[in-house]
Amino acid sequence: DPIDHSLSPTIHNAAYRHLDLECTYIAYKIDKNELESGIESLKSIKVSGFNVTIPHKIRIMELLDDIDHDCKLIGAANTIVNDNGSLKGYNTDMDGFIEPIKNREIPIKNSNILLLGAGGASRAIIAGFAKEHAKKITIVNRTIEKAENLTRFSKELELDSDAISINDIEKLDGAFDFVVNASSLGLKNELNIVPTKLIDAKTTVYDIVYKPVNTELIKDAKKKDAQIIYGYEMLLSQAAKSFEIWLNQKAPYEAMKNSILGGF
Repeated sequence: DPIDHSLSPTIHNAAYRHLDLECTYIAYKIDKNELESGIESLKSIKVSGFNVTIPHKIRIMELLDDIDHDCKLIGAANTIVNDNGSLKGYNTDMDGFIEPIKNREIPIKNSNILLLGAGGASRAIIAGFAKEHAKKITIVNRTIEKAENLTRFSKELELDSDAISINDIEKLDGAFDFVVNASSLGLKNELNIVPTKLIDAKTTVYDIVYKPVNTELIKDAKKKDAQIIYGYEMLLSQAAKSFEIWLNQKAPYEAMKNSILGGF
């Protein structure tokens, strides 16, 4: 919730058509107060699996019977398999986030990162950067307590970290190697709150919001000649990994990609 903007049905149904599979993927909105009953209804119609998005990625963990290693590490799930009423959780966020960076051969080791947001996706992003031996991550969030919780998580993974309130972002100085938006700031076309002094031509700006494709952060980053990674790239990587978890076969990545490029 919200779910109206989701491109996942388009992507997955294109894959099923491409491979002539008798499957379908639908968007299903569940209010944050109705998660348990919503999951029970999915089990009752014997759905084979589902993705979980904002704001349910962390809370869903309480309703699962089993989880994989990445779920355990990150503390959030976004892909669920239903095996006759037994739910197993996976997390494709970490690898889905890192893959577009690796595809561009952008170095991550010893990098300095600015991360906006402290939700379930942020934990996966921190875990990914830690896995690739980044140097330090600065976490910016409206609620400083949530950001501080993530700094502790980051340090447990041996990635140096600090937290600041979104109100203090102007106090930061110097360009970062990566600026990542993992908050909902771009979803409603809000103004970019990242000072452009923190971005230069050596910065990679990665906004995981995928609709609109050109968020205000990305528009400002282009003016600074920064390297851009779009949210739909992470979405496609996640989708391919979810497809492979559910169906145990290689995802038709190009067919999935082509299904959404017209919309952009």
